[in-house]
Amino acid sequence: MKAIDTNVLVRFLVNDDRAQGEQVRQLFAAAEQRREAFFVPSLVMLETIWVLESAYQIPRAELIEALGDLLLMPVLQFEQREAVQGMLAAVTDGRGGLPGALIAQTALKAGCDHVLTFDKKAARDTGFKLLEIGSQ
Repeated sequence: MKAIDTNVLVRFLVNDDRAQGEQVRQLFAAAEQRREAFFVPSLVMLETIWVLESAYQIPRAELIEALGDLLLMPVLQFEQREAVQGMLAAVTDGRGGLPGALIAQTALKAGCDHVLTFDKKAARDTGFKLLEIGSQ
């Protein structure tokens, strides 16, 4: 099995470089015909979200839909599929950031009670707990 990098997913999703975007589509189609899949590391998902939000300023609703569509592709095997699904479910109410939700869902799926944070805003989101001085 081969893994894919962030730039491969970004080219596929935004098609800002038509030649590379077409190359990825052909790569995925050929792999699907052979019933093969590409591994998508969790860090690639996190970086893809960050790139699409910050560099491409993809609206949140579009980004959530695009990530959901990726999960449906048989040619992609996600390292933390359940965490990505949990992230999408956690952010559909409009609260919380996608990167934070992915971090929290990955930790929760690993058996953690919560993620400790100094970020008061993040602490309001599912899976996070505010770390205050003198508390643990």
